[in-house]
Amino acid sequence: MMSALTAFGLFAVTAMVVCYAFESRSRWFTLGFAFACVLGSIYGFLQGAWPFGLVEAVWSTIAARKWWLARN
Repeated sequence: MMSALTAFGLFAVTAMVVCYAFESRSRWFTLGFAFACVLGSIYGFLQGAWPFGLVEAVWSTIAARKWWLARN
């Protein structure tokens, strides 16, 4: 049986993949990707994989900046 933490991680990574795949359709998918990366970061830190958590935090910052710059 899948633990709640594993289900949360699966949701986060699935959301990242879906949002990344549709990024070219709308800048809102870029924001969704940034949010999903935050969730992935939280998951990484909660499970004890801090390098994963750190990299996902960086990716969320990059994606949020990309979303912000695409608003024009």
